[in-house]
This record gives sequence, structure tokens and C-alpha cells, in this order.
Amino acid sequence: MSQEILSVAIFNALPGMEQDALATMRELRAALSSGGYSRDRLYRDGNGQYVVVRYWKSEEARRNALESPEVVRALAKLSHQIEIVKIHERLDEVELG
Repeated sequence: MSQEILSVAIFNALPGMEQDALATMRELRAALSSGGYSRDRLYRDGNGQYVVVRYWKSEEARRNALESPEVVRALAKLSHQIEIVKIHERLDEVELG
């Protein structure tokens, strides 16, 4: 199994903030990617909820990302643009045999 850590977050954009939230998500993804911390995918369901699937490179990469000024700045900005529905900080792979 990989050393990567899978995290999933579900959120709604606050009223009137959808485009700003998506722009901030692009900033966050760029900061995480350029720092080599994670690879991310963003999805939206039929009800308008967003789902972020993030593969952290490692636990150390996740800790280091939270010390990056660019990442911290984007997360702070995002906190005023979205409402978190659910976060799974770590999902462990289940071997099926």
C-alpha cells in the first residue's frame, strides 16, 4: 500500500461566493501542488455540494503544508467562502484480497 493519505471534504459555497470559492480552491490546489504536498481533485454532485478528494504525499507533507504561508492564506480565505459539511481527515484503504 502507498504512503499517501486520502482525505475527503464536502462543502457548500456560501451564497454569492461560489466563484470566489472556486478561485480560492484553485489557489489552494496550486500551493499544495507546487509544494509537493498533495494532489487534489474537485467534484460537484447534483445538489451543488462540492467534494474535494486530496491525496497527501505523506503525513509529513500534510504537516508541512499547514506551515506554508500560501496554504494557510488560502485556507483562511476559503473559510469565509464555504461551509464545511463533512471532513474525513484520513481514509484507510481496505484490502479486498
